[in-house]
Amino acid sequence: MQSFKNTLIQIAQKGMGSGDAELALVLVKNYLKLVAEEEELPRVITFYNQGVELIADGSPVITELKNLQDKGVRLLACKTCLNHFGLLDKVEVGIAGTMMDIIELQKVAEKVINL
Repeated sequence: MQSFKNTLIQIAQKGMGSGDAELALVLVKNYLKLVAEEEELPRVITFYNQGVELIADGSPVITELKNLQDKGVRLLACKTCLNHFGLLDKVEVGIAGTMMDIIELQKVAEKVINL
């Protein structure tokens, strides 16, 4: 049986997949909801580039991310990216971290999933 044990999920865009932005948000919302229903959860989800918009005020997936965080999934967003988009003081869930933090998480992860 496959699991998310020691898995790092990286989200680098505001949604899932390329193309229609509205569909991308629907897909990532559903993905995060379904991941939260798994018996074994990913260890961490990192956010960088436009992906940081998902953890900030006004994001349509805050509820899903809070649910994952409450279940023990660590949420870490690139501080440089948050600053770039003017979102550092608008973070609703997770924490800001450095690129070095993301690299360290990548080094210890057994599996990395890029959305």
